[in-house]
Amino acid sequence: MQNDSREYIIELYDIYGSLLTEKQKQYFEDYYFMDLSLSEIAENYSISRNGVYDQLKRVEQSLYDYENKLNIYKRLNRIASLDINEKIKEEILSILKE
Repeated sequence: MQNDSREYIIELYDIYGSLLTEKQKQYFEDYYFMDLSLSEIAENYSISRNGVYDQLKRVEQSLYDYENKLNIYKRLNRIASLDINEKIKEEILSILKE
């Protein structure tokens, strides 16, 4: 199941962003973190608006694919929901995010 929410895709980026190319990271960060429009990003990188759209869709699909194969997001959520000592839980989550 793909969750298409903005928050979900940003969390996937936090986990898997290092697997993307520098250009993919730039487009993603400009769009999701800097809140630039497709037209603004296209102008900044001298490409078409449709080119930016296509790149963002590829990045999103890559992030979904990584999660479908590795399930790190799912595992982090399972750990976060465990009924254990909060300090231990935070340590485990911290180790997994490294």
